[in-house]
Amino acid sequence: YGSFDNIIAHVDEIKGKVGEDIKENREIGRISRDLAIIKTDIELPFTVEDTIYEGYSFKAINDFCQKYGLKQFLAKVSPKWKKSEEGVAIEVKKISSFESVELDKEIGIALDYEDYDDYYRSEIYGLAISDKKHHYYISLEDAKNDETLLNILKDPQYQKYCFDYKSIKVALSNKGIEINGLTFDILIASYLIDTTIKNNPESVFNLYGVDLKKEDNNDLSLFSSENPTLVAQIAYYTIFLSSKVKAELVKIATYELYQSVELPLIDTLANLEIEGFPLDTKVLDEFGDVCKAKVKSLEQEIYELAGEKFNISSSKQTADILFNKLGLPANRKGSTSVDYLKELTDKHPIVNKILEYRKYFKLISTYVEGLKPHVYEDGKIHACFNQALTQTGRLSSSNPNLQNISIRDEESKTIRKAFYYPNHEYEILSLDYSQIELRILAHLSNCEGLKAVFATDEDIHSATAKKVFNLEGEPTPLQRRKAKAVNFGIIYGISDWGLSEQLEIPVNESRAIINSFYAAFPEVNEFFKKIVDNAMKDGYVSTMLGRRRYLRELHDSNYQVREFAKRAAMNAPIQGSAADLIKIAMISVEKALKEAGLKTKMVLQIHDELIFKVPKEEKEKAYQIVKDQMTKAMDLSVPLEVDGGFGESWYDCK
Repeated sequence: YGSFDNIIAHVDEIKGKVGEDIKENREIGRISRDLAIIKTDIELPFTVEDTIYEGYSFKAINDFCQKYGLKQFLAKVSPKWKKSEEGVAIEVKKISSFESVELDKEIGIALDYEDYDDYYRSEIYGLAISDKKHHYYISLEDAKNDETLLNILKDPQYQKYCFDYKSIKVALSNKGIEINGLTFDILIASYLIDTTIKNNPESVFNLYGVDLKKEDNNDLSLFSSENPTLVAQIAYYTIFLSSKVKAELVKIATYELYQSVELPLIDTLANLEIEGFPLDTKVLDEFGDVCKAKVKSLEQEIYELAGEKFNISSSKQTADILFNKLGLPANRKGSTSVDYLKELTDKHPIVNKILEYRKYFKLISTYVEGLKPHVYEDGKIHACFNQALTQTGRLSSSNPNLQNISIRDEESKTIRKAFYYPNHEYEILSLDYSQIELRILAHLSNCEGLKAVFATDEDIHSATAKKVFNLEGEPTPLQRRKAKAVNFGIIYGISDWGLSEQLEIPVNESRAIINSFYAAFPEVNEFFKKIVDNAMKDGYVSTMLGRRRYLRELHDSNYQVREFAKRAAMNAPIQGSAADLIKIAMISVEKALKEAGLKTKMVLQIHDELIFKVPKEEKEKAYQIVKDQMTKAMDLSVPLEVDGGFGESWYDCK
């Protein structure tokens, strides 16, 4: 019949079941036919040429990503499809000397690194200087021989605008070049505006709508590793954007924190990194030999208890031995984590042996072998102190992470014996704040009970135990341990479940302990409630000096995520204020030692602990200056207490 319409026209000629079905379903058939036909007679509101993809607008995408926090997405967007947009044209002039160059007193400076992340070792190809009007690039070799430039870098009258001034100062110092006159650091300023930002130039400049991924920024070739255009862009934008960034700091009330704490701290940290801390690899190896012998001995004992050899470092093989062969109770995931194995220590002697094996194995891999590659020719470790990394404002260290050296057990603490000065020409002074976060909690919450304990110099854990357990006399060691756990747990918003796991007690008992703590110190409970309520309303919490931590997760749809954010909100003002305190102390201590004309130098910062190299003839004076500056670094309603002392090695200090 040729067509659907013709079939319908002749349906009476079609006999049997087929004809009946067509008559019954003719309307459905018509609809199906119409749906299957591709319409070619519609007028479209665009042409084929209009469908050609012309690329994206960086500004539009950047504005969108900044508004909704899509920073990972922004980092992954390929520059290949980016529209060409008008921006500031940076014409870089490559020169071999600044002798005939006239610069304004305000200059942006950026280094051309081989590896920015490891700036202490990194090769430097050159540096760029911009005074907003002119942009220059000079190779490192020419820079080292250019007295005009060396004087400009050294002269504090030339105000330096930089991205990560600390890395610049340390890297130049390694090449024998001095730099002074820091005026503005866009990395540190941006970190105070948004603590979640990644500390690389692309992410920071994206925050202000500046794109460093331009194809014309890439000068790399087969014959040179230099990238003068990109480095000049960084130098230019650090000074060009400074007013805008400062205005943002003022807007969120953190400019004073930036100006009085974070900015002067940059030089202090740079000096710390340049000075370094000595590490004797022979002592490290001797300790490693002891650990290796222990590992070998434990290995044989574990094999005997298991009845066969297996890879103890393999979680899968260990789980098979423990749960299948030996029949120990397994959790849902068959985990062999440290926390779960601790629950099984009374089930079989092999469990303790495995935990001990792991401890010594970690000491070898993380510390004995892990620290040695970071010892330089001068016999020192020059760790990097990260000022713009943690969300609470605390400093962290990397290359290597010296804050990770545990002192929870004697074996781990022994690592510190390897840190000492050759021939013991200097002694090491270590001083740290006692119970600093609890003291800050007492101050912030205005808790009379906690303040009274610190005012009388009573042991805080014993005092808490007496209140929590309604004791007349002194608490037992177990009661004090429980009180200590709740004291430190409260700071981190610990739950009854978390405390029960930590103390290995029933949940109802841990809940009763927490409730007793809040009953004894009601102001603390009110303080935390107020903190969380304000955070829910404002979206952030602040330290005593105004450092903000934004907590977008407080309104997350996931209950666990929301609860974690509430605990972070409770902790951030305390931990962040403690971070501000140690930073202020570092700045004032360094200044006081310099003013006193002492050779004593700060060499390390570990959480609430400051470490110094001290000539023996300066011990008494240095101790008094450091302790005095630390105890008056911040004005609290409770006294600040500093503990510690001298030692031939870091281990001997306490």
